[in-house]
Amino acid sequence: MDRLDREILGILQQDARISYRDLGVRVGLSANATADRVRRMRREGVIRAFTTIVDPAADTGGGLVVFIDVTLRQDTTNEEFERQVAKLPGITEVVHVTGEHDYLVRARAADPAALDGLLRRLKREAGVAQSNTRIALRAATRPA
Repeated sequence: MDRLDREILGILQQDARISYRDLGVRVGLSANATADRVRRMRREGVIRAFTTIVDPAADTGGGLVVFIDVTLRQDTTNEEFERQVAKLPGITEVVHVTGEHDYLVRARAADPAALDGLLRRLKREAGVAQSNTRIALRAATRPA
């Protein structure tokens, strides 16, 4: 990966819907050369996916957005936890972190009862020893 690839990635992270022509203009390449680079980065796994970020305030689905700090049981591997947590409904992001806890999990729950069920399943099925849950009240900033 060279400087142009990194520049293309930076622009795509800001606007993944930009046309290859406009992207090429911004990095000084033709539309075809730009498309070839993007396709190569997708094929090599540098670009894993394109996604849509929804403003939580615009989401009419309601419910709770929660952040769960997770500490794994001694007998649970990271791979096993990641495999099991991927099966649970409502999980939107799982991040392996440094510090006091092993993972930070972001999830949606319809109501407190659904959150309780999710926490119970994390402990029973995904090997979680301890958790600390915070409920998002509002988003103070928006993702770029």
